[in-house]
Amino acid sequence: MSTTLTVDPQHLRGRLIHRAAEALEAGGVIVYPTDTIYGIGCDIKSKNAIERIQRIKGRDAKKPMSFVCADVADISIYAHVSKFAFRLLKRLLPGPFTFILPATKETPRVLRSKQKTVGVRIPDHPVTAALVQQLGRPLLSTSANRSEEEVLTDPVDLERELGPQVDMILECGILPVQPSTVVSLIDDEIQILRQGKGDMSALIDDAS
Repeated sequence: MSTTLTVDPQHLRGRLIHRAAEALEAGGVIVYPTDTIYGIGCDIKSKNAIERIQRIKGRDAKKPMSFVCADVADISIYAHVSKFAFRLLKRLLPGPFTFILPATKETPRVLRSKQKTVGVRIPDHPVTAALVQQLGRPLLSTSANRSEEEVLTDPVDLERELGPQVDMILECGILPVQPSTVVSLIDDEIQILRQGKGDMSALIDDAS
């Protein structure tokens, strides 16, 4: 059974973030809030934890998952960022977008697609930002639900459905069902793969 901790995004307690980062460093799996929905995450360097998340979700191991970076400079370690992509990332991040970019060799193989691309995020949420900063490495980001089932946004449901399978839940109340907008920037072409939360006007302006 997991440990459930209530976090206040406006008044974060360093001790709680430190506990969560320790769990991640030990190869643990946690549930945490983002600026869109709750995510299930782990240290992207922990292959065992990534495989565990795939089992929890009942997800095809060949289907890649995205991860959260600290900033755009951090993204450039794990993905090839062109000048065009850099301009767009700087404008829209932090924010509710997942960007698909060509992966570098620094991205773990299990997180690369067959096309050698990777999905990266920088959510506009204090808890997520503090976790990545404390961990010092990117944090896996996949929705808190089992594949093909509804996203869990109520802490009561999270504890009932995922509590027995994860190590920690960081909850901050009920979140709206608003997934991120997924945007491919491969070959400097903007392709909206999933429309979710976020202002689309900046993307449309750049595409035109």
